[in-house]
Amino acid sequence: MQKVLVARPIFPDVIERLKQYFEVDWNDGDVLGADELQRRIADKDGALTAGDPIGAAVLAAAPRLRVVSNMAVGYNNFDMAAFNAANVLGTNTPDVLNESTADFGWALMMAAARRIAESEHWLRAGKWEKWSYDGFLGSDLFGSTLGVIGMGRIGQALARRARGFSMNVIYHNRSRVAPQIEAELNASYASKEDLLRRADHVVLVLPYTAENHHTIGAAELALMKLTATLTNIARGGIVDDAALAEALREKRIAAAGLDVFEGEPKLNPALLTVPNVVLTPHIASATEATRRAMANLAADNLISALGEGPRAGCPPNPINPDVIGKARS
Repeated sequence: MQKVLVARPIFPDVIERLKQYFEVDWNDGDVLGADELQRRIADKDGALTAGDPIGAAVLAAAPRLRVVSNMAVGYNNFDMAAFNAANVLGTNTPDVLNESTADFGWALMMAAARRIAESEHWLRAGKWEKWSYDGFLGSDLFGSTLGVIGMGRIGQALARRARGFSMNVIYHNRSRVAPQIEAELNASYASKEDLLRRADHVVLVLPYTAENHHTIGAAELALMKLTATLTNIARGGIVDDAALAEALREKRIAAAGLDVFEGEPKLNPALLTVPNVVLTPHIASATEATRRAMANLAADNLISALGEGPRAGCPPNPINPDVIGKARS
């Protein structure tokens, strides 16, 4: 029987699914350190991960490994050059989290714009003694301009929600989306610089790559309106968190909402010292239905890639499909 490693705690019923096909080594505790991950993956044919870094050293330590299934849409934790060199398949879980992530991005954007977290902390501290006409004045979403950077599936889901708020939607993407999608979303393409200058609310929904590192840094923040908000539901590293904390402290933008951070679960301590930022611990896809869909899709990818189940040999979501059928090198 083939062996697989499940590197993170996931739903027990998904583990039972995997046990129908494999001998399962399930880590039901803390995140595995690099040495422990390398040790436990060494004799495995496949692995299911959730953000665990998999690079050349891990692949070299596991000569039988044929597939690593990531329980996430992003896969910047995979060294894809090393995967391709070793003929190891990587898979991910797109689509199943689009709507819940877009919902959360909208909630985070609104919380930042309307100063919800800041005012709640103030209330909990016992500071509310009277109503004031200028208490926690925020900014409207209705009728404002939404700037989406990264018009993929989740970006498009966000743009669809903007219609209910009569927002003007502008977007920046590596390439323009099809004209029919622009028409459906009532969205217009803009350069990144133009978008930052015009948008009242900027939302980041682009994948993390070396090219996208610090897409938003000090120079980009300087282009934004003093009244603008920035929301990041993409990946840590896309925003220069230190530069953002400074811009927030100096009120060079009005507010921010962050679900992802550089070096998470650690975060830049300066972000904890500014009141005009909403901070959440990477939970944009955290509904039970969505996380279950992600776990089951990750299991489907693993089962299929290892030649089992009804889709044997045809995993639903290969990242590097060219390696399918090639011998491990």
